[in-house]
Amino acid sequence: MFETTITYRVPEMSCDHCESAVSAELRAVAGVHGVDVDLATKLVRVSGRPLDDAALRAAILEAGYEAD
Repeated sequence: MFETTITYRVPEMSCDHCESAVSAELRAVAGVHGVDVDLATKLVRVSGRPLDDAALRAAILEAGYEAD
């Protein structure tokens, strides 16, 4: 099975704390191998296998943010 990448837009992220909170929650999701957060573009790229969109969105919500 190949590793996949899913990208989310998280418009409310604005600081290092936001980045840390979102990254920590996403890294705790089963199957996630990497998380890349770009505060300038508000994009979060998650890579791994298998990736569960619902679980990733729930993790972002748990961090206090919503993903587009």
